[in-house]
Amino acid sequence: MTYTLGQKQLDNIEDLLQKDLIDIGVRCVFLIDMAGNIIANRDNGKIKHDVYSLAALAAGNFGAVSAMAKIIGEGEFSLLFHKGKKENIHFNKILTEFLLITIFSNEISLGFLRLKVTETVDKIKKTLESIHAP
Repeated sequence: MTYTLGQKQLDNIEDLLQKDLIDIGVRCVFLIDMAGNIIANRDNGKIKHDVYSLAALAAGNFGAVSAMAKIIGEGEFSLLFHKGKKENIHFNKILTEFLLITIFSNEISLGFLRLKVTETVDKIKKTLESIHAP
């Protein structure tokens, strides 16, 4: 399914990313399509990551892991997590065409982050699904 987001939907998604994730301490979060194009992004103003390179690499990483999932008999892995010394990256698939990439420090527990990301993903899904509602 192809989604054509209007300014209202984009603003809504960016507001969700800010309120639900950045405001709780996430350093950077961005929504991308499966080709690695950035749809929306927010950061805390302190971290200056090259989100364009990260988006392209994240899409490739997710594609590679999806291929591995199929090899072992899984349909897909809907989320990925990479832990670093100072920062961590959490990937979450939204519908079939989007990934939410969240970069956070060790000050936020993975369990709490997963809860907040799940809530945010549900809200983003509703925004995306509203585009096709009659």
